[in-house]
Amino acid sequence: DPQDWWDATRSGIGYVLEKSGASAGDVKGVGLSGQMHGLVMLDRQGNVLRRSIIWCDQRTSAECEQMKRLVGEITANPAVTGFTAAKILWVKNNEPEIYEKCAHILLPKDYIRYMLTGEFATEVSDAAGMQLMDVPRRCWSDEILHAFQIDRSLLARIYESADVTGKVHRAAAQATGLKEGTLFA
Repeated sequence: DPQDWWDATRSGIGYVLEKSGASAGDVKGVGLSGQMHGLVMLDRQGNVLRRSIIWCDQRTSAECEQMKRLVGEITANPAVTGFTAAKILWVKNNEPEIYEKCAHILLPKDYIRYMLTGEFATEVSDAAGMQLMDVPRRCWSDEILHAFQIDRSLLARIYESADVTGKVHRAAAQATGLKEGTLFA
């Protein structure tokens, strides 16, 4: 449940600030790393639509075959059950009512980014593993999105790994103890 990740993040940040004796103003920026290849689907209001399908879930064998038939291996990664594109197709094929409500597709760590900043963002190394990216151009692949009938608007903006992707917003600052406006990468 992505809410569990957010609850752990909130309490973890508060714990670190308290135990370190640091004040919110001492924190100049927050860097994020975490679990790759999971699928988090949000509705238009930013609410989680279903439990995440994480990297180790193997239910997407049929979708991997579907991907191979539609596009082959043009993403610089073979179609494997652990990657995100197959998970998106699984929801599309098996839970169409959920897919229809989906307005945002994020990876687990990008969900935490969203909760802290309100930004729908990802970075290139994670995006490459989604199997929807034109890796050399460092953008979402129109060819793949068209073949899989996935609307580009569902996907987060891609940043380079060290780029600032947002600032901690007021509600997240209140929830974590961080200062509003703290830079986030």
